[in-house]
Amino acid sequence: MSELPDLVKDLALILVVAGFVTIVFRKLNQPLVLGYIVAGFLVSPHMPYLMQVIDKSDIQIWADIGVIFLLFSLGLDFSVKKILKMGASPIIAACTIILCMMVLGIGAGYFFGWKKIDCIFLGGMLSMSSTTIIYKAFSDMGLSQQGFAASVMSVLILEDILAIVMMVMLSAVAEGTNPAGGQILISLMRIGFFLILWFVIGLFAIPIFLRAVRQYLNNETLLIVALGFCCLMAVVSTQVGFSAAFGAFVMGSILAETIEADKIIKLVEPVKNLFGAIFFVSVGMLVDPVVLVKYALPIVLLVLTILFGQAVFGTMGFMLGGQSLKNAMRCGFSMAQIGEFAFIIASLGLSLGVISDFLYPVVVAVSVITTFLTPYMIRGAEPCYNLLLRRLPKRWVRRLAHISDNTSEPLANDSQWKSLIRAMVVNTLIYGILSAATITLMFSLALPFFRRLSIGITGTHWAGNVVCGLLTMLLISPFLRAIVMKKNHSEEFKTLWTVNRINRLPLVFTVLARMIIALAFIFYICNFLTRFKNAILIVIAIAFLILMILSRSLKKRSITLERLFVQNLRSREIEAQVKGRRRPLFEGHLLDRNIHIGSFDVPEDSTWAGKPLQKLQLRNRFGVHVSSLLRGSHRLNIPGGNTILFPGDKIQAIGNDEQLASLSVAIGHEVHPEETDIEKREMVLRQLTLSAKSPFIGKSLRESGIRDQYNCMVVGVDEGQRHLTLISPDRALQVGDMLWIVGERENLKRVKETN
Repeated sequence: MSELPDLVKDLALILVVAGFVTIVFRKLNQPLVLGYIVAGFLVSPHMPYLMQVIDKSDIQIWADIGVIFLLFSLGLDFSVKKILKMGASPIIAACTIILCMMVLGIGAGYFFGWKKIDCIFLGGMLSMSSTTIIYKAFSDMGLSQQGFAASVMSVLILEDILAIVMMVMLSAVAEGTNPAGGQILISLMRIGFFLILWFVIGLFAIPIFLRAVRQYLNNETLLIVALGFCCLMAVVSTQVGFSAAFGAFVMGSILAETIEADKIIKLVEPVKNLFGAIFFVSVGMLVDPVVLVKYALPIVLLVLTILFGQAVFGTMGFMLGGQSLKNAMRCGFSMAQIGEFAFIIASLGLSLGVISDFLYPVVVAVSVITTFLTPYMIRGAEPCYNLLLRRLPKRWVRRLAHISDNTSEPLANDSQWKSLIRAMVVNTLIYGILSAATITLMFSLALPFFRRLSIGITGTHWAGNVVCGLLTMLLISPFLRAIVMKKNHSEEFKTLWTVNRINRLPLVFTVLARMIIALAFIFYICNFLTRFKNAILIVIAIAFLILMILSRSLKKRSITLERLFVQNLRSREIEAQVKGRRRPLFEGHLLDRNIHIGSFDVPEDSTWAGKPLQKLQLRNRFGVHVSSLLRGSHRLNIPGGNTILFPGDKIQAIGNDEQLASLSVAIGHEVHPEETDIEKREMVLRQLTLSAKSPFIGKSLRESGIRDQYNCMVVGVDEGQRHLTLISPDRALQVGDMLWIVGERENLKRVKETN
């Protein structure tokens, strides 16, 4: 028999050890991520008393795949529309926290005398709080439904997005020993260019593809298609100079806007868990006890830096975002740890060969310690707030309370001018990027082909230039027309034009400015492909632009493309409305009155299942109002008292933080106990011959009590025929009847003893 490859042996060792360790961590109610890290340490060369991984290079490849799938799953939870609807508050808080913690981390690295690149990467690691750990802590402590938890999760989502950008920036920094500000600016522009390009193309093309093949997509094919798209974008991302993880995240966020997003998330979850576990095990394999002892003092100081840094700067960031002091402290204290992205950033530094070997185990140790301290930091926020409130001057307290009273007001009331200019800038930016990408592709791929074809036919390449130029103009014409004409007939434009004559000159200027941008694209194409004088080129560009503006077919095509894109962007939202999963619009008004809507799933083994709402008395017990029940794809609004709950129902209830927290605890705890002696519940089939002394003689099957008293069932009587004879419930049982009875062993034993 052939020998097993080392990779299979290593995987067997990793998964078995990780399985046992994570079971222990589940019992201790600790995050599984820490269990994977401990498992990695147990199978590493630093633990000589146990079996060790043979080929770490193969495991590292699997770990890299794990990072790709982790970020793909993160992208599936990310929504462009959700981020845009968050407003400025989470953005201000996230940017403040990341900037301050990064500066603090870089300063700590310089204090220890570490290399400059180590300090930069350390700052990036310390600035990223752990979404997984905080989410689990909120769930375990029953805080998920409280108002401040939603603010924390919004900031964590933004931090995850900014972490992706940070990884790209750190890669750019690592390429040069002393990158200048211009290089960083160019890197940011490249990120923005490709992000917009991929999102626009992806949100246009992928939903159309999925809509066309939807009838052929079962779970298996959908999983393969989704992972195929993920790996494809990872390859494309590496080809243009970014990381594979960045591309995987982008593809995940594109698929997050499709109708199939929820199904993809469920299908990808096991794949993510498997490869994610291997990644975190590989993290644990790099933990060296010798390094931890040697760097014990920096580890302790970094832990204190995170705890006090997040407590101070986290609170400050949330306050700048409009939170009250109490909520800001609860939010800031909750974020005092580092997790997954710290490991991913450290892995990036190691793969690039720019950070020192000691930095990885140090960061892992810091993450483990801060993870264990997270619940205590969350609990300590309110006592610290009360202590601070007693020490602050009275006028400061009144000022902070005034900030709290005004948190519901928007930070800025955009005027019509601001709204119009912002829309024009976004429109010009998106269509300009699409035009630039189209021109680049045509000149790099199509132009050489047409030139070779032209030389073969006419002996010169000019005919090829003309054909390529006309095709390029045809492809970008809808984009250029949208740059010039979009928003010219909007309500803001009309209102500003009619309200005041002074507005007309600036409005005309906005149109002329966009015309110049469109002309610049046409001029560049003509100038690149011809040798005409500039004056002639300008005339040609103007003529092409006029034809684009006047073309009714082009107008129709431009509007059709835009409507299709908007429909794709809203497809998941439309599906949620149709199936009754979208939250009601009045929820925003409830927040002003310190109440909000919470969603709660009825567990499969809930004691509430099968009972009407009237009997559960949720209003009297918890003070909440049940506004809706979601059952499958249906929504039942304002359910009556006679409405019966079923396992898997989602309850939407209105209440304040305390009321919803109490409901969350009750719905999670009021469940039937898990069956422990499952072996005793086995159903078996036994034959029973009725004796003369049997108490069942002379009674009908219904009167015998075999079903009601003994919880057994007579499936038939053996009368010597090939098949059992069904027995009527009214048939009188007689001596010698051979009954075939189904039931549990203990119950059958009781029946036999009675007989």
